[in-house]
Order: sequence, then structure tokens, then C-alpha cells
Amino acid sequence: MIKVEAIVRDELYEDLMQALKSVAIHGITVSQVMGCGTQKGYTRRVRGSKVDIHMLPKMKFEIVVSEEAIANKVIDVIRQTAYTGEPGDGKIFVYDLKNVIRIRTGETGVAAIN
Repeated sequence: MIKVEAIVRDELYEDLMQALKSVAIHGITVSQVMGCGTQKGYTRRVRGSKVDIHMLPKMKFEIVVSEEAIANKVIDVIRQTAYTGEPGDGKIFVYDLKNVIRIRTGETGVAAIN
């Protein structure tokens, strides 16, 4: 079992959800997060004063799949959909999962995610 976690630009939420659904990925957790990296942020005027904004809004997608081939498909979809070529496109993290437990039924492993 593999967990794919992606942090991408917040304006890409709808496009990425649609792209994941088009390849039959439905078990997705999405969170609004804030982050910083090479994009550096921006400067904004607030009540006449300059304010540096370092933490930028992002979307975090968490997807757990049963096989490496499916994980690779998810990664490809995220890379294609989230790519702009500019700093701030985001990151993808891939984790091996030891176990998954469905609370309602007590199912474990692959049965708990399918």
C-alpha cells in the first residue's frame, strides 16, 4: 500500500480533482494548508503599510492506493495537472504504508482501502 501526498497551488483544486476522477481515483482527502518554499511569497499593502506574505495558500491532496502501478498513475496525473513551470508548483511525497484499518468494519490492509 502506498500513500501519495501532493501539495499544489490552491487554484488547481478543481482541475486536479477532475483529473483524478478521470483515472478512477475516488478516495481522496483534501486540506487547505499554508506553505513556503522557493516561491518566496509576495509583498502586499495593508492599511498603507507594506506587509511581506511568506506563507502562501496551497491544497494538500492525500491518496492511498493498493498498488505501485496505481500510485505511478496518480503521480503522473498530479505532475501533468499541477505543472505551470513557475516556482510554487508544489511537491509530491510518496510513502510506503505498513497497514490501514477501516474503523467501521475492522478490515485491514488492502481490503480497508478498496
